[in-house]
Amino acid sequence: MGKPASPATLAEASALKAQSDGVIREKSTGARSIIRSLEELGVDTVFGLPGGTILPTYDPLMDSQKIRHILVRHEQGAGHAAEGYAHATGKVGVCIATSGPGATNLTTAILDAYMDSVPMLVITGQVGAALIGTDAFQEADIVGITMPISKHSFLVTDVKDIPARIAEAYELAQTGRPGPVIVDIAKSAQNAEEEFVWPPVRDLPGYRPVTKPNARQVREAARMIATAEKPVFYLGGGVIRAGASEAVRELVKLTGIPAVTTLNAIGSLTHNDPHNLGMPGMHGTVAAVDSLQRSDLLITLGARFDDRVTGSLESFAPHAQVIHADIDPAEIGKNRHADVPIVGDVLETARELTEEMPAAYRQYGQRDISAWWKRLNRMRETYPLGWTPTEDGNMAPQYVLEQLAEIVGPDAIYVAGVGQHQMWASQFLKFDEPRTWINSGGAGTMGLSVPAAMGAKVARPDKVVWAIDGDGCFQMTNQELATCALNDIPIKVAVINNSSLGMVRQWQTLFYNSRYSNTDLDTGRGTRNIPDFVKLADAYGCVGLRCERPEDVADTIRQAMEINDRPVVIDFQVSADAMVWPMVAAGVSNDEIQYARDIAPNWDDEE
Repeated sequence: MGKPASPATLAEASALKAQSDGVIREKSTGARSIIRSLEELGVDTVFGLPGGTILPTYDPLMDSQKIRHILVRHEQGAGHAAEGYAHATGKVGVCIATSGPGATNLTTAILDAYMDSVPMLVITGQVGAALIGTDAFQEADIVGITMPISKHSFLVTDVKDIPARIAEAYELAQTGRPGPVIVDIAKSAQNAEEEFVWPPVRDLPGYRPVTKPNARQVREAARMIATAEKPVFYLGGGVIRAGASEAVRELVKLTGIPAVTTLNAIGSLTHNDPHNLGMPGMHGTVAAVDSLQRSDLLITLGARFDDRVTGSLESFAPHAQVIHADIDPAEIGKNRHADVPIVGDVLETARELTEEMPAAYRQYGQRDISAWWKRLNRMRETYPLGWTPTEDGNMAPQYVLEQLAEIVGPDAIYVAGVGQHQMWASQFLKFDEPRTWINSGGAGTMGLSVPAAMGAKVARPDKVVWAIDGDGCFQMTNQELATCALNDIPIKVAVINNSSLGMVRQWQTLFYNSRYSNTDLDTGRGTRNIPDFVKLADAYGCVGLRCERPEDVADTIRQAMEINDRPVVIDFQVSADAMVWPMVAAGVSNDEIQYARDIAPNWDDEE
């Protein structure tokens, strides 16, 4: 067998480039067409890990002057890093992996991106076309596997199709409702030679996302807003995905109506906006939950009536009519009937509502909602977010987050894992801008924080990026600290170490008679301290710090803030008995919210 032809380097290929009428034509292999397609789409960063079936593509990637490849330590880290990049910028995050286990290791991140509408392009290698379906070495039907958890997926076996499929995937990922799109490319197509032509002819039959809202529906929504006695804006993650925060802020200010921001909508309003009642739902503020339950009109923008917000659907907001605006028509009416359904981009919807409201006020008057505000302000004052000192003498985790908010401030990007620390971060950190709060909402993915923080820092090197992690989450993906150290990505990690799977332990305390079955992790003070997070950080080329006393918290955070040449990990050893309050148990009515253990709000007074 003769020696295979070596792919042309990008420098050599540039000499072969011919442009006519704006069309690029170059001699190429399929592998090189992948890289050239990404370059032409403006991709500047790819997170990945090579393997056999994607190896042809890694050769021309080495020559690219436009794309930075970051070599992760696990493919799940590549997916979460691409998510963090997309969260922080609104651009498409890109990750790449080989076939079989390389591709399946990405599925957790794909699910996470799908649930939270994160634009992501996933490129995977596949066995040669002739081997597909034979159970070849490292073969997996990643297109079939990801079909239920992706916006779309392509299998490419013909080299001629590569530019078009990548361009289509990139467009699908970021338009309409954003999400992850997979392009699985056979190794035989990567090795084949074919002229690279750009731009390609895209073929997405039937894909026409509606962005402009129906004018009649907008006018009807404006009428309902003007005449409602107890209206509330229910803002979801779609506000941030659509880049609609400023438009929504203007609309909220114009109407003077209270607003709640879901976990993924935090930052769409400033933390100190007087209209902002905070987060609704399972661990939301009492005022936010009360506003939804007592409302006569929900102005729902980019939210999907998730069970963590609604509790029992049958008892959720029982007296409210619903305006529901969303880019995805499948979400409207899925969980709650919409009296006024508006299919369209949230940015355009907010702008058109703002333009329509003055006419609605002239025609219908503007209902006095001062009594509504009086009630909600009383709830806000009577049941503020807070915490009590721990009884075991260990630090309160809420205090750590309060200090972090005070010292670091709202200009940083914060990236949380999943669990108690995530909820405390959402409650006690302060956010003034969109895309500064990154977490896993729909999928609840432990392990997101460190790699997503890495991706966010790559995307926004001008920003301080803090990963807020639990000791359970941190042990799932902390290998990406090596990636950060080697690639000069100086994230800062606050491990809220309660030596347990905290949220599971909280449920065991409340619902399983404090029978702590398999939730102790032995990572903190008074246990075996395995692993020692300070030593682990040092081993990964990071700075490791430990804080055990409340009087040392502020100085430890300031010390971390002064280190910007490598990652920093702080092991905050906190009480395992601290709980997240308020809380609505899963599946029950939001009316059964507990402000603290054995303390329920008094809903009765209607002054």
